[in-house]
Amino acid sequence: MNKQNIITALKGLLLALQASTAMASGVPEMDCLIEPHLVVDVNSSVVGKIEAIAVEKSNLVEKGQTLVELESDVERATVELAKARVEMDAELRTHKTSYAFAKRKLTRFDDLFRDEVVPLHKKDEVETEANLAALQIRQAKENQRLAELEYERAIVLLEQRTVRSPITGVVVDRYKAPGEFAQDEPILRLAQLDPLNVEVIVPASFFGQIQTGMKANVTPEAPKDGNYSAEVTIVDRVVDASSGTFGVRLELPNPDYKLPGGLKCRVSFQADGAGRQTSAKPSSQLAAQR
Repeated sequence: MNKQNIITALKGLLLALQASTAMASGVPEMDCLIEPHLVVDVNSSVVGKIEAIAVEKSNLVEKGQTLVELESDVERATVELAKARVEMDAELRTHKTSYAFAKRKLTRFDDLFRDEVVPLHKKDEVETEANLAALQIRQAKENQRLAELEYERAIVLLEQRTVRSPITGVVVDRYKAPGEFAQDEPILRLAQLDPLNVEVIVPASFFGQIQTGMKANVTPEAPKDGNYSAEVTIVDRVVDASSGTFGVRLELPNPDYKLPGGLKCRVSFQADGAGRQTSAKPSSQLAAQR
């Protein structure tokens, strides 16, 4: 038997194995589409001139990473001003000194009043001065608390001038450049590629045979090859009457980003729970690692 015949025989054996697997689950092999788990258009929550964009198309980004910075000279100055007000405590220290003096004076007048040296109205004036000094301390503390709140508000406003990534993924596209204004239009488009979604349109005759948690083997089209393990996460509960189909979504782990989104594929469901790989690696590679 020559090499070509061996290859043909192996292909036939592989097709037979896939067919037997499909028959075991009761669901034939079907067409599918591999898509990103999430696609997010990133915009700014405030209007402003873009000062810098820290990423380019196809760059990998982490959740919370700085993507875009808007001009923020005014906001930075406001933060510094609010911070200075928080650190100013001269008013509070002055009122505390006045209150301490008023308390000492009141003590002396109490002694003089008991000895009938000063009249009642003089003692009442000194008591009033002490009470007013105490209220001034309270007012100074309230003003300091307001300054702290203004400082926190200024920091929040400054933070709004920085756009951070809401997901871990890849930059799909850039719509803006430094110098342009961030308004209602998106600045960047991001895609989460780990995990991937595998979308399948299934004939209504198979409704009830596919359940969430079910394992499946996914075979992407060229240039990628091999079988990848996925798990059913969503099964539509409503059948589309016009097409006689319902949708199924599978989750395909892709920690190394080896598979791109947008590939066509074939999927075979495993009713017996086979194919429990946890990453986007061909089944043959996983077997070799074991």
